[in-house]
Amino acid sequence: MPSPEDITKHWEPPADHDPWVEEAPQPGPIAIVEYDERWPAQFSLVDTRIRAALGDAALAVEHVGSTSVPGLPAKPIIDVDLAVADPADEAAYLPALQRAGFVLTIREPAWHQHRLLRHHAPNTNLHVFGLDCPELVRHRMFREWLRAHPDELALYRQAKLSAAAKLADGSGTVLDYNKEKEPIIHDIYARMFRAHGLVE
Repeated sequence: MPSPEDITKHWEPPADHDPWVEEAPQPGPIAIVEYDERWPAQFSLVDTRIRAALGDAALAVEHVGSTSVPGLPAKPIIDVDLAVADPADEAAYLPALQRAGFVLTIREPAWHQHRLLRHHAPNTNLHVFGLDCPELVRHRMFREWLRAHPDELALYRQAKLSAAAKLADGSGTVLDYNKEKEPIIHDIYARMFRAHGLVE
């Protein structure tokens, strides 16, 4: 289990950070849609595809991100956390996922050996971490916190809509969208961590 210090730490990439295996995001409108009741079923399809490809090598598969929270608007992309024994050992999981249609897009050794793969049927961001990675804990906590706290969900909803509106002219990328939301996300995390006794 990760330490409280690891769970509560917000990672900041270095200035020269370039994780892109595929082309980096290009400027364009940020598509945010209302919660879609089909998203859980789409996750189930992705879950089945991952487990069929990896078998026991898939140590955990979780639906995370905004599409996992009923009532929350989101980009129509299913975010999935996959835990494997060692994300750096790509030979143990990457070829099988590629055969299943996933495309390696990001490689971030400095951030818990994170890998991001994408699939387009349905649109999916597959995040690969190790089983003891604090990000897995953070993502699950955030999902459950928003599900259980309508006031926090409403706050995050407004932050998402405001961020998308600021970039409605298509001049920004998804990275700019994420940066716009970051202060509100950190505020919510702070309350969540405090409520769980992880910070004072």
